[in-house]
Amino acid sequence: MAGLAPATGKAAPYAAMVMDARTGEVLHSRNADTQLHPASLTKMMTLYIAFQAVERGEISLDDMVTITPLAANEPPSKLGLVSGQRIQFRYLIRAAGVKSANDAATAIGIALEGNEAAFARRMTATARAMGMTRTTFRNAHGLTEAGHLSTARDMTTLGRHMIYDYPQYYNIFSRITTDAGVREVANTNRRFLRAYRGADGIKTGYTRAAGFNLVASAERGQERIIATMFGGSSTAQRNARVAELLDMGFARAPATARLDRPRPVGPQGSGGADAPAPGTTARTVRVNGLVARSLRPNARAVPEPEASEELLMVSADVVQNVIADVVEVAAAPDQTIAPPARPSEDVVLAAVQQSTTAPSAPEVVTRISTSGSRLWGINVGRYNSQYQAERVLLRVALNEMSTLDGSLRRVNRSPRGFDANFMGLTRDGAERACARLQARGTTCFMIGPD
Repeated sequence: MAGLAPATGKAAPYAAMVMDARTGEVLHSRNADTQLHPASLTKMMTLYIAFQAVERGEISLDDMVTITPLAANEPPSKLGLVSGQRIQFRYLIRAAGVKSANDAATAIGIALEGNEAAFARRMTATARAMGMTRTTFRNAHGLTEAGHLSTARDMTTLGRHMIYDYPQYYNIFSRITTDAGVREVANTNRRFLRAYRGADGIKTGYTRAAGFNLVASAERGQERIIATMFGGSSTAQRNARVAELLDMGFARAPATARLDRPRPVGPQGSGGADAPAPGTTARTVRVNGLVARSLRPNARAVPEPEASEELLMVSADVVQNVIADVVEVAAAPDQTIAPPARPSEDVVLAAVQQSTTAPSAPEVVTRISTSGSRLWGINVGRYNSQYQAERVLLRVALNEMSTLDGSLRRVNRSPRGFDANFMGLTRDGAERACARLQARGTTCFMIGPD
């Protein structure tokens, strides 16, 4: 792929698009809807789904992934993984995003969906949900394959979602080098990042069929421009042309514009656009801004615990694992995500004490006031196991202590799965919590008292 591309090559069909990232306004396009080979631009979607999976608790950054023979045998560019090797998921993300490693990209897809074909279906379904109507993925890495096609418009759309849907992970694309676990790797886009003022990503791509491709983003002051190019004849020619496209964008874009973020895309799963993602049993509703009312069709009263529901009982291993996540991310100098707020010693001790003293049977915790208005709650996802729901609840609670102070973490079990809820909030508090969580990329909807 791009890391081992020759200095020059036969030019593939050319296409380009320039967009004001703040508004989505197209400032320039040429052959933008022509279906072409995306090459390693494909890995933007692989990484988008990886970020989505981490945020939803399908997998954690520290989970160990076993490399399959298929992943190990991918051609270069690659990290050099071997069959049977175990490596943390975070290093696969870094290798795919920075080095454009094909073995790492395939390993990500298999880790999340079990096989390459299922992951490609999830990629395509996610593309459709974004409005990428002329894109079909057949693999996670972008090596040329029949039917694996995209367009300059669709890749620009994907780049915009990458910036605004997962800002906590976006910094990976601006790293000149990064630790990929087995070794330090260099960014395939390092020349452009160093040469163009304000450039902070996003992804290169090269195959003989595709030519030299690039989706680039740059920010100067209040302006952010995305430029996409397919079909360059060399790295130098591509970089020079993309620099011209970005210059054109900054010249044409207004100095100030109201930010109109793209609507975040929920998990699609391998079965199509309406299928749930692995680890979940239903689609989710995302909150944009403050919520005036419950987003459920019929807001439900907070019920007393029944046999079909279980109050959250945080186990010691959940506490230790999530605290380790928070501390490791906060301390790491080469971060994959923005460091969350570290929990205070009092909060950690209280969580551990709760886990060590909790009885084996569910215990009713009567902290929700039945007088006044603390009868609202929020839901941060539905999961297929109590452990997944508990882990997400504790992670959110540790990262949002001020927002969720005084709330009760609660897992509600039903035939459809395990709902991760925070209960005992006022309506204003629930609105603020959902707005804040949504701004950080966490799925959230309100639960009403009526």
